[in-house]
Amino acid sequence: MKSKVLFIDRDGTIIEEPEDFQVDSIEKIKLVPDVISSLIELSKHGYRFVMVSNQDGVGTKRFPKKAFETCQKYLLDLLKSQDIEFDEIFICPHMPDDGCDCRKPKAGLLTRYLASTNINVEKSAVIGDRKTDMELADEIGVPGILINSDTSNSLNWPEVVTLLCHSNRVAKFERVTNETKIFTEVNLDSNKKIKIKTGIGFYDHMLEQIAKHGGFSLTLICEGDLEIDEHHTIEDTAICLGTVIKEALGNKIGIGRYGFLLPMDESEARVSLDLSGRASFNFSAQFPRTNVGEMPYEMVEHFFRSLSESLEASLHISVEGKNTHHMIEACFKSVGRVLRQAVQISDTDLPSTKGTL
Repeated sequence: MKSKVLFIDRDGTIIEEPEDFQVDSIEKIKLVPDVISSLIELSKHGYRFVMVSNQDGVGTKRFPKKAFETCQKYLLDLLKSQDIEFDEIFICPHMPDDGCDCRKPKAGLLTRYLASTNINVEKSAVIGDRKTDMELADEIGVPGILINSDTSNSLNWPEVVTLLCHSNRVAKFERVTNETKIFTEVNLDSNKKIKIKTGIGFYDHMLEQIAKHGGFSLTLICEGDLEIDEHHTIEDTAICLGTVIKEALGNKIGIGRYGFLLPMDESEARVSLDLSGRASFNFSAQFPRTNVGEMPYEMVEHFFRSLSESLEASLHISVEGKNTHHMIEACFKSVGRVLRQAVQISDTDLPSTKGTL
């Protein structure tokens, strides 16, 4: 799994920048407001930390190495006491005129780390208080977040947490085979847009029910080999739907995880769901008809099995009724409803004693 990494500047970002721009005594160390609580919450949401800092002239008479190391150890010990640790710490000791390759905004310090770490570039970021930090972000291909600066687009630490942890959970997924070409996009925190096109009218209507009752926006476009039959289109779109929802869920911090039930006219569907990270599926139904529109009833079970496997979820469905259309629709609506409950953010912790889902 790709890592979400925050490349964090030190002076002016974690600790206040002194007037002489040199932290060479413990008395000069003053934490930036809200940095501790913010880093703790970011860590809970699965972010890893890397410190990247220019420290002009460390090791010179003007800035003895021992003075720097004493202050650095004090700061790291303080952060560690709050369970905040850095995977790596990169310090450039050179002066601006030295012409080194490691001074920000150059990325020389990070070359080996970037080559050896599988980074999610869309969800990682550089956080710093200077233009050079934003230029470093451009250099390594991740977003830059300006903090504690006088400019209008600067954020404080709580705003950084909101931006990184509480913005919309969005994902895209494309899948191309010899049988289907599929594009899917989901936003679990918005229900403004639903666009479904698979070439199977009744199936499109059912997918719309999942998104509508799930409370999320969904775009799903499929070009499939319908001249053969509907099997590949339904199976592959189920795989894509489960995959894109799983990707949007991210680390699952704070989700409800479980969900349950729905009647529709004379039919009743009973659905239970657990976003456990383990696929398990059970389906019970006796449909009076063999198909509704162009969708065979046998593909209903196959759709939900494929969804369960790609979503890595336990999904149990049973439905009773007399009208096949109503029975199938009750299943899709119910799955949408349980997804709404399960993906909803209701806490700040991971809903598992194992520490992973």
